[in-house]
Amino acid sequence: MTSSTPILRCKNLERYLGEGEKRTRILHGIDLELEPATLYAITGPSGCGKSTLLYTLGLLDQQDAGEIWIRDRKVSAANDTERTRIRNSTIGFVFQFHFLLSEFTALENILLPMRKLGNRPENEMKNFAQELLAQVGLADKSQRLANQLSGGEQQRVAIARALANQPSILLADEPTGNLDQQNSTNVVELLAKLAHEQGQTILLVTHNPAIAQACDQQLPMLDGRFVKTLQRSS
Repeated sequence: MTSSTPILRCKNLERYLGEGEKRTRILHGIDLELEPATLYAITGPSGCGKSTLLYTLGLLDQQDAGEIWIRDRKVSAANDTERTRIRNSTIGFVFQFHFLLSEFTALENILLPMRKLGNRPENEMKNFAQELLAQVGLADKSQRLANQLSGGEQQRVAIARALANQPSILLADEPTGNLDQQNSTNVVELLAKLAHEQGQTILLVTHNPAIAQACDQQLPMLDGRFVKTLQRSS
């Protein structure tokens, strides 16, 4: 851990699902601080709250109690419009399935979030999208339709898309879940490189022990709680 100011932190985070007698507590008072330039892995069995925590920290879900800060700004009380703006400008998401638009090229898929944010000229957006494709090793595939790419290539495009608005935080839910071993290794190496060279905070959820071991820090969860203190991978 570094001594720098955390990029993302939460205090006493609680999340419930369901209503009435079926109401279930998913997150039990989570406290967490995430530093820049670090790749973290949340691990644990299915149903322990890993993805719920990720989506709550990413402002996709609304917490039931507790607070979330990005740098020194409290964002947990933000309304829906503010949450959307914060996500677009500050947080990138990578999911198990790439969610690319199959009728769009790799380049066009990456341009979508930039065009939605709308804070730079079109030619600048295209140049940066091409740079991102080069970063993920797909500079020569920019004009390929998404459905003409392999599974590993599609996931790398999804990572490039998540980086389109230069977020300080990247959240990834089982980003290697649909990939073979070699492509899984490639994706995790790419995420580690992004964290270490570009200073991003990257938090991923994984069931794969080898993937978790390749990260800088592991955060094991069980029944909606962290079961150990933050541990460094060896």
